[in-house]
Amino acid sequence: MSYPKAMRHALAVLVLLSGPVLAAEPIVGRASVTDGDTVVIRSTRVRLHGIDAPESAQLCQDAAGKSYRCGQVAALALARQIGEAIISCEPRDTDRYGRTVAICRKGDEDLNAWMASQGYATAYQRYSRDYVGVETTARALKRGLWAGTFDPPSDWRRAKRAGGVETRPEMEKLPAAAPAPTQTACAIKGNISRKGDKIYHLPGTRDYDRTVITTGSGERMFCSEDEAKAAGWRGARG
Repeated sequence: MSYPKAMRHALAVLVLLSGPVLAAEPIVGRASVTDGDTVVIRSTRVRLHGIDAPESAQLCQDAAGKSYRCGQVAALALARQIGEAIISCEPRDTDRYGRTVAICRKGDEDLNAWMASQGYATAYQRYSRDYVGVETTARALKRGLWAGTFDPPSDWRRAKRAGGVETRPEMEKLPAAAPAPTQTACAIKGNISRKGDKIYHLPGTRDYDRTVITTGSGERMFCSEDEAKAAGWRGARG
């Protein structure tokens, strides 16, 4: 069937507007965990779609009312769950900070869903309702954050911004010359100071994000505090 030229043009425009956008290629590799909802794969920062984890400096209260660093707990939980596995992140969007927003998987396991299902993160309903169901289950079972009390991460950030406090230091660009650690899935950074002190930094602690590991000088990544201590490192103060 032959269509008039004007109709052919209209059909072509309609196809372009309604047809599926070519999906971005998955980001695949070993992941370094920045916080409970952000990882880095080959220098690409990836924000986990549909969830919101507590901030690095955020405090929550456990079932007994005792304060703990829930942002640090969330980051360590994600790092342990990933381990040394190769993960694949399917891009969904790009946020205003230039990070890729994606669903990340370890094999068939949706890591975004796992964080919400274990109560280490909340469903980020402002942007998606994909993980509301697993959050509801975590809340009912009093898992993670739901065992005690906490401010929703977005509320906590809003309050800190109002006070002039920088709430997302992980949004700074990675140093161009930062070498990739050999064990990127193990999130504890073992740094050696100018004085030769061996100090390890946990995700969420004050100097974690600006600490760069240089393996050639003997610095390294650790998978647990016990491993770091056994190797002769001590925890960072503050």
